[in-house]
Amino acid sequence: MKKTIEYYKISLVKFFRSTSFSKSIILSVSIVLPIILFSRLDLTEIGISIAMGCLLSAPSDSPGTNKHRTLAILAAAILGASTYIVAGYLNFNIYATLAMLLVLIFFIAYLSVYGFRASLVTFSGLMAVVLSFANISSTVEIWQKGLLIFSGGLWYLSLSSLWNFFFPKQATEQLLAETMELTADYLRIRAKLMRKKDQPEALQKEIFQLQNQLNEHHELLRELLLTSRSTSGNSVYARKRLLVFVDLVDILELAMSHPIDASKMKEDLGEHFGELEYFAEYSKKLANQLEKIALKLFKNSRLPEIELKEALASNYLKFREFRNRVNISEKRKALLVLRNLYDYQEKQTQKIYSIDRILRNIEFKRNLLFSSKEREKFLSPQEYSFKEWKNNFNFNSNIFRHSLRMAIAVVVGYLIGFYFSVNNSYWILLTIVVIMRPNYGLTKERTKKRIIGTLVGAAVAIGIVFITQNTTVYAILAIVSLTLAFSLIQKNYTTAAIFITLSIIFIYALLKPDVLSVIQYRVIDTSIGALIAWIANIALWPKWEVESIAETIKESIKANLEYFKEINQFYHQKGTLPTTYKLSRKGAFLEMGNLSESFQRMSQEPKSQQDRLKLIFEIVSLNQTFLSSLASLGTFIRTHPTSPASKEFDTYIDKIQLELKNSIHLLKHRQQLEDEIQDFEAAEHTFYSKFDELASKRDKELAEGKNEIDESFRFKLQEAHLVTNQLGWLLEIARKMNKSIKKINPEFYE
Repeated sequence: MKKTIEYYKISLVKFFRSTSFSKSIILSVSIVLPIILFSRLDLTEIGISIAMGCLLSAPSDSPGTNKHRTLAILAAAILGASTYIVAGYLNFNIYATLAMLLVLIFFIAYLSVYGFRASLVTFSGLMAVVLSFANISSTVEIWQKGLLIFSGGLWYLSLSSLWNFFFPKQATEQLLAETMELTADYLRIRAKLMRKKDQPEALQKEIFQLQNQLNEHHELLRELLLTSRSTSGNSVYARKRLLVFVDLVDILELAMSHPIDASKMKEDLGEHFGELEYFAEYSKKLANQLEKIALKLFKNSRLPEIELKEALASNYLKFREFRNRVNISEKRKALLVLRNLYDYQEKQTQKIYSIDRILRNIEFKRNLLFSSKEREKFLSPQEYSFKEWKNNFNFNSNIFRHSLRMAIAVVVGYLIGFYFSVNNSYWILLTIVVIMRPNYGLTKERTKKRIIGTLVGAAVAIGIVFITQNTTVYAILAIVSLTLAFSLIQKNYTTAAIFITLSIIFIYALLKPDVLSVIQYRVIDTSIGALIAWIANIALWPKWEVESIAETIKESIKANLEYFKEINQFYHQKGTLPTTYKLSRKGAFLEMGNLSESFQRMSQEPKSQQDRLKLIFEIVSLNQTFLSSLASLGTFIRTHPTSPASKEFDTYIDKIQLELKNSIHLLKHRQQLEDEIQDFEAAEHTFYSKFDELASKRDKELAEGKNEIDESFRFKLQEAHLVTNQLGWLLEIARKMNKSIKKINPEFYE
């Protein structure tokens, strides 16, 4: 119970210090102040219109640079005001209204083709069209109300900018802390895998989900930190946070480069599989330490003391004890597995100490030399061109289908409200706009959460109405509910839906005495809107993941191939790590994240559309394992002295690359490339014999009484073991991928 209370206490601290909560406070203030001020002047509608402008602009206030954030809020204010005016003037009869809804909703929704930030702006336009049907009052002209909405957007922007001026580091600190927590979760799952003798599918799916979230956070941090350095020069704060970010990326890469293959470890360790326990326990300590640092960043409080040295030293002693009690010649593979694990955990420990020293201002000497051109290469700018708009204007585009689907769903919702004289029928349209997403899984999930949240919120509201009819209490509850709703909308949509329902009900309770009928219509209208959105996503040209998953797999394999080429080139040339290497690594991680995300969406779709789901999971897992092995090979080559690349090494590289290219050809429905690699079996035999030669040499040293191995010789033995194993493993995975990909369309390959 104590642990549970502590967990909720920490969660509350993080919630109240989050940017989501601070933005919801800003939004609530920006809404409430104009309404109170203009109500006192008997100009309530002006206050409501300005508040509406704040409400429409706020969703675009997402993490990013000040420039991007400001432009997004301005764009939302302009789009919201202009679409409100157009919708208002075209709503003069049923036919004009239907045509307006069909065209306006489609083209506004279609603007989300320009990416995530654009989708937030388009949401403001869609909301403005819907709110034009609210008819709260009619004393202000439509064009005047549009201008007031725009001024509300400017009012919100000024408050948000003022907050960011006084608290410029909040967004960066929260993103860094969240990235640390996600990285800690990743390390914790690895610890669980070490304790299993097989690899549970559930844990593997958790890893996929975490990698998606980490990719998103890494992209946001790149934008914030690299852009701030380019615009503000060598900012001390930005440079320190960039160093921390680099260490966090390294921690993830190190973790990925030492994949936990339970079956392989079981084979190598045999009856000594239990020796992994103390390594698993130490992985948990690494995760807990990183999580403690993250919490202190959230709280902006004193950093915790790092308590890892003694535990790491204890791990080394346990490894030495194991080494001394077994026959080294017989248990060499087991020893190398444990030694590699120890080396990995030692590097991770160094990274955590590095983060600690940077945040304490103890170590600040590392150079990060990025030219402007190099910085731009690491960012992923969104292209805002007509070409992008034109290229997606067809039925193959998911955004095009989604926009048309939403336009038709809104028209149907309007017709139902019109013909059945539904009270506050615009709530139906509002529900459709809020719930509908381009993919089925998310729409289904939001539909369920919205209905549950509305029902719970309505039940709570009824209870409060029976307890009190005090309008002051209603006003306070409306403001508090509104604040909590906006702060929770990204974190917990069900809870957010509860507070959205409460805030709307109590706002209407202030305007209309019959609050119970408001609750009744709110539940009915929301249910109708949610049902329309759900049916539309199934019936109107859905784009199932099975249609595009092959393309996503292909892009991920291509990214892995580019990363593999860079590793090979660096192994041959050595020297300073080139920017192309880092970019190819980033590209491989991002494409793997896209593939994992695509699989997650596929698993949420109807069973009838989950064609060969297990097979797709197998391919995704193989691709993930391949990337982990690549990272392992690349990390070892970068951090250890290595011998010159041999002819046999090159033969192996060519063989693996051929398999990858053939996988891409299979996904393109092309015939496989000819295997022109000669004497591969001889090269394979020579390649593997190098480790045996080194092992025999070491056995002779042991026979002669030399128990301590020279460091240089240990590196050679590790290199022979790791490079040989990784290349062999990469080839095996590539071959398995080929076989699995052929099963997607078996009739083509017969």
